[in-house]
Amino acid sequence: MKIYTKTGDDGTTSLFDGTRVPKTHPRVVAYGAVDELNAHLGAAIAAGVAAPIAGHLTQIQRDLFAVGARLADPRHKIAARVEKASFGEAEVTRLEGWIDGLEATLPPLRHFILAGGSPGGAALHVARTVCRRAEALALGIGDGEVEPVVLVYLNRLSDLLFVMARAANAAAGVPEQIW
Repeated sequence: MKIYTKTGDDGTTSLFDGTRVPKTHPRVVAYGAVDELNAHLGAAIAAGVAAPIAGHLTQIQRDLFAVGARLADPRHKIAARVEKASFGEAEVTRLEGWIDGLEATLPPLRHFILAGGSPGGAALHVARTVCRRAEALALGIGDGEVEPVVLVYLNRLSDLLFVMARAANAAAGVPEQIW
């Protein structure tokens, strides 16, 4: 199988149900931002974030493939056909547990902090901002067009990435810069 199909040469792509849409379609732009977020998580792992954060990020990367598939499925029928893309409240609850666990290891946040720090922490801050954009773009698809759990997951994920950035910087011994 070749990587190129030439079917997108006219500026269109297929959604999960086979519908052809412009590559500028809100669904395509939203799942493109989720793909970008996934790549930034890979960069954070490559930057050397410590375990268990690296393991959590790998699981999140898997989740994001499911999120992207859900965004590419306008009829919300993917779960029955593709087990890997099943997605629900359990994934949100898992993120909340990771947030709670990491926050318990960090000093309380009393000021805004500047993004940056260690290579891993800085990469996680970038990922957080891309996550917020992906969430906004998913919302832009339209009212009722995206499963609510996908939006909740992206919202909670941006919170987790912020806490992970703080934890990565703490583990690297890099102090937070107060704004």
